[in-house]
Amino acid sequence: MTSISKVSAYLQEHAKELARDIVHTVVPKFETHVPEQEVEAAILVYTDFIAMLGEAILSKKGKVPEGLLEWSQKNGERTAAHGEKISIIVARYPYTRIVFVEKLTNASLKFGLSTEEVIFINTQLNYMLDISMNETVLAFERVTDAIIKKARTEIMDLSAPVVPLRDGLAVLPLVGSIDEERVQYLIEKAIPKMAEMRLRCLIVDFSGILQVDAMVEKHLLDVYHILGLLGIKAIATGIRPDLAQKLVNIGSDLSSIKTYATVRQAMEQIK
Repeated sequence: MTSISKVSAYLQEHAKELARDIVHTVVPKFETHVPEQEVEAAILVYTDFIAMLGEAILSKKGKVPEGLLEWSQKNGERTAAHGEKISIIVARYPYTRIVFVEKLTNASLKFGLSTEEVIFINTQLNYMLDISMNETVLAFERVTDAIIKKARTEIMDLSAPVVPLRDGLAVLPLVGSIDEERVQYLIEKAIPKMAEMRLRCLIVDFSGILQVDAMVEKHLLDVYHILGLLGIKAIATGIRPDLAQKLVNIGSDLSSIKTYATVRQAMEQIK
């Protein structure tokens, strides 16, 4: 049996013992508390990891255990779901890597491996750890992106409420800044709701608008045109002089749009 075969057999036969030793050596170095359940899960995962590493150095194939991938992904998903920083997880890898390298190097020297063979084993180890870290970060980003998208959708819902005033009449109070994404939301989500409400007239109140992106003014007029095609008469209130000037400057024809200073004035004129 060659020296590298002996190391391979040693890793596979003593995988659980080595995993427990590595985890209990690494965990105290972390700045954050690691729950006992997570410690035990890490031992199980690293047991498979070490056994698979033993097979990999013999076959010279860097196959990554499925258990390690799943565990890494769950770490990333859990961290994102709890609103924690991914740096908490990433910061654990250097300590883990150092302890792994020390244990594997000692085992390699014990069985008389050459320098080239020691480098090969450590290369396989680092490859697997890098894949693990990549999976953790990707899972974190995937869950974080989903959380952000959900939050943005909820904000959009709150920022463009269609408030019924009486039968066939509602007001759409716009608050904050208007950008292209928000206008697109109005077209794709808010307008269909208006159609379902069987509105005959909609008051769009701009008094709460702080800023309008330079490229958005024309899209706001598109909203009016779409409402017209649906048989909904649109009335604007609270348009400040600066916004009106911007619309005129881009060549928009405002003559067809009924405007009032306030929502109250508009309601007094609507019969």
